[in-house]
Amino acid sequence: MAEFTIKPKYTLADVPLIVKRLRDPETGCPWDKEATHESVRQDMIEECYEAVEAIDTGDLDNLKEELGDVLMQVALHSEIESEKGTFDIDEVADRLCKKLVLRHPHVFGDVVANDTETVLRNWDAIKSVEKDQKTGSDAIDDVPTAYPALIRSQKVQKRAARTGFDYRDTEGAMADLRSEVTELEQALAGDGDPFEELGDLLFSAVNVARFISADAELALTRSCEKFIRRFRKTEELAIERGIDMKNADMALLNELWAESK
Repeated sequence: MAEFTIKPKYTLADVPLIVKRLRDPETGCPWDKEATHESVRQDMIEECYEAVEAIDTGDLDNLKEELGDVLMQVALHSEIESEKGTFDIDEVADRLCKKLVLRHPHVFGDVVANDTETVLRNWDAIKSVEKDQKTGSDAIDDVPTAYPALIRSQKVQKRAARTGFDYRDTEGAMADLRSEVTELEQALAGDGDPFEELGDLLFSAVNVARFISADAELALTRSCEKFIRRFRKTEELAIERGIDMKNADMALLNELWAESK
């Protein structure tokens, strides 16, 4: 049986011990014992998003809890590999610490970096050497495919831009966006694939976001929240006036929508 002592207060060192106890073959939890990287993959994603929501709402008490859930995922995945003899959580920590030291030569070495822009430029250069990225394509291939599409698009575009493959200014990106709108309209009229053209339009919109230094994922999230607030108000107005939204003319609904602003 994996040893563990109940305490009034725990520390970071207790986390892997608890996870080891949870996965004890004889006395552990059935769910935890059956966990694999694949079976809890979605849990890792969800816990990260829940931590982000706590950040967005400014709920520090909830953030403390959600960060703990993220830490649990790190400990669980590490324990799964520890049982196989491949690596343990100490090796995960070792890899992290070495990477942080390597990529911060202005802190742990004699490199000078007095502003964030220089720090990020040095970080990218060190990362390219570390990962043996010899071409722009190598850097693009390194962007995880599991990223949400907006985040992945923005990172792919940013890395392509480092090679010089980029518009000169925002207007160039906007012209491309307008062109993609036209191509989508043509596809909807029967000349082309609407699905493909819609993807190109979204990709171009992300490029505009990059040029105005906006996070495309965050921008769309805020638009979703704005839509929800306005829809709720529109629906409330319709109810107050006895309007059946399902059967109402769209022109009337647009009037309510405008009023909801």
